[in-house]
Amino acid sequence: MFDLQGFGALLLSGATVTIKLALTSLIIGMVLGLLGATAKLSKVWILRKIATVYTATMRGIPELLLVLFIYYGGSILLMSVLKNFGYNDYIEISAFWGGVMALSIAFGAYATEILRMSIQEIPVGQSEAAQAVGMRPLQTFYRITLPQVWQIALPGLGNLFLVLLKDTALVSVIGLKDIMYQSSRAAQSTQQPFTFYMAAAIIYLGLTMLITGFMMWLEWRANPAARYAKKLSRQSTTG
Repeated sequence: MFDLQGFGALLLSGATVTIKLALTSLIIGMVLGLLGATAKLSKVWILRKIATVYTATMRGIPELLLVLFIYYGGSILLMSVLKNFGYNDYIEISAFWGGVMALSIAFGAYATEILRMSIQEIPVGQSEAAQAVGMRPLQTFYRITLPQVWQIALPGLGNLFLVLLKDTALVSVIGLKDIMYQSSRAAQSTQQPFTFYMAAAIIYLGLTMLITGFMMWLEWRANPAARYAKKLSRQSTTG
């Protein structure tokens, strides 16, 4: 049942592509989420409106449709723009970067709301105190607000990243050689779909368990109060 018939290396290469896709989308999506949350809390009306339209639209479109729109529509859009500058050659967006753009945009829309709510959880008095001692708004954000936002938002962002990891399977429809693509290829070649789709499920499950453990460690590191309380508990127990 679990004989991979020489396709194990292909599945591992697909897992590598999946990890690269997920991490790249995470980084870009976090930047988009932070910008979106800042725009939503901005005093500038147009920025708030743009961020609201972005989150409402991207959260309402299925990720699969977003992948197809960007992969096929992106090439058409680029060619129509560059045609005005005299460039008439065909342009094709790679499956990897098409997937990255789609997943990053979707991740950023959800991350925007998580980060926005996390920022609003921080008492306004802390920013006022920072301004009172002469800190500039940018300094206040990076030295006072952002560390606390990270602690509050980490569980939600961790769950969102797990969803992102599983959504990478959608990019196989545009030809990216990820886990699902390689599993489908092996299943068609050997006529044993159960074996290879089960192998793909095990790989996804293993990656999910690793990420979950890493996120738990990050949450522990981001909460010094819990670490100190645990240390005191150990000292009282040993004493």
